Amino acid sequence: MLAERRGRARIIAGGTDLVLQSQQGKIQATTLVDITRIPGLDFIEEREGYIYLGAQVTHAQIAASPLIRAKGDVLAMACGSVGGPQIRNMGTLVGNVVNALPAADGAVALFALDAETEVASLSARRWLPIAEVYQNVGVCVVDPSAEMITALRFPALQPRHKGAFQRLAPRRSLALPILNTAVVVGVQEGRFTEARIAIGPVAPTPFRAKEAEDVLIGQCVGGAVIKRAAELAAAAAQPRDSVLRGSKEYRKALVEVLVRRALAEAAGLWPRTSGGK
Repeated sequence: MLAERRGRARIIAGGTDLVLQSQQGKIQATTLVDITRIPGLDFIEEREGYIYLGAQVTHAQIAASPLIRAKGDVLAMACGSVGGPQIRNMGTLVGNVVNALPAADGAVALFALDAETEVASLSARRWLPIAEVYQNVGVCVVDPSAEMITALRFPALQPRHKGAFQRLAPRRSLALPILNTAVVVGVQEGRFTEARIAIGPVAPTPFRAKEAEDVLIGQCVGGAVIKRAAELAAAAAQPRDSVLRGSKEYRKALVEVLVRRALAEAAGLWPRTSGGK
């Protein structure tokens, strides 16, 4: 159907972003192709060490999933922070990815999980790392008038892994985040063996603080090294001045606070929260 309409059609699932964009004249499509009744796209399952999620899976389903809570806890926390109940029950995580906004809670968690996307076209299917799907603010490399993200996957977290999600917004629900961060760490024998730190919105796409991650590896779990990693993350972040979110100086200072809290929580040095609300 997309091919027949030659760029004049768009896929719709939850539509929580797309409908508003269409009403505002930002979408030129004359046809919306509803994928919600295509069978086999509503799965959350584990296969060969990966957690797979279909294109129809909503934020509410992810937040409530025992499998995601056990083997991708940071994603459950992030999706539980999205909007309000109505938006979580309608909006899909794949739709978040296609919308490509750097502050999207679920997308930031996917960056921390090293997720991949399955992209289908008429001729083939291919897997792309999540970081390669984001091109700029609101710009996804997947053309939703010709292609479709059919699934997401990420390596299932093991007992040595812990995730955490921190979010600051003007209120607890139905508010865009001023800042959010998702972290996943691996800890063995009291030392960090792995670390992934994703932050939004401090760059045109969800941002991985690689230098901060590297400083943790091999170090004993403790407040000093976590503080150093948080400082490096703040130094690397490049937020913009925003009428809605505050000044760049304010949000840069917040990066250090939220990353420090998220790392301490994941490492067991900070009380567990319900998704940083």
